[in-house]
Amino acid sequence: MSVKEILRSHSSVRKYTGEPIPKEKVIELIETAQMAASSHFVQAYSVIWITDEEKKQKLGELSKNEFQFKTAGASFLFCVDFKRLQKAGQKHGVEIVADSAENVLVGVADVGIFAQNFVIAAEAEGYGICYIGGARNNPAEISELFNLPEYVFPLFAMTIGTPTKRNETKPRLPVEAVLHENEYDVEKYDSLLDEYDSIMENYYASRSSNNKIANWTKQMADFLIEQRRPQIKEFLASKGFNWK
Repeated sequence: MSVKEILRSHSSVRKYTGEPIPKEKVIELIETAQMAASSHFVQAYSVIWITDEEKKQKLGELSKNEFQFKTAGASFLFCVDFKRLQKAGQKHGVEIVADSAENVLVGVADVGIFAQNFVIAAEAEGYGICYIGGARNNPAEISELFNLPEYVFPLFAMTIGTPTKRNETKPRLPVEAVLHENEYDVEKYDSLLDEYDSIMENYYASRSSNNKIANWTKQMADFLIEQRRPQIKEFLASKGFNWK
């Protein structure tokens, strides 16, 4: 498939054949991911490749996603990393300022762009993937499990492998809902969200597995009605990021 076809056919995979991914392939995918853009070239990311079965099982438990790790060909933890940048500063007698809101945003953006490069490269090879944001459910325990030092914190995990099946591609918001020309237009949402809810209701009712009665706006209302993972701010402070 072309790059455009790969991007437009993405769907999350949660069950794999269990066939392991060779080390040389993992290294190749990481090298490809490293060619992603990076703010000021700081490359504020690190990846833990989890080959220890006990640690993999524990990560599944802590992220509340045990099932996804059982059949994956490889499992990873993607981290924001300013420890390496601290070491770079120390080589020149400088103590870097890492604990700022700006640097948290830079690190999160770097990891996200890097990870998406990894995903595209993996899917081009015929693999499937699943992002696991549940790694933020117990970030302190996961940090301890993988010996993450100050200035390093987990952003999400990811499983990758040969899928047992391909899920249907989930319809995204209409382009008109996310594309604004010259200025932000909030007035268009009422009609566009009604249309999108209808599309999603049809999708959930007719997909090949896990059918349900649902739409997008109700799911988002239920999801965002309360603060999620309130421990994150305190956890980030414990890793040296105080949002100065």
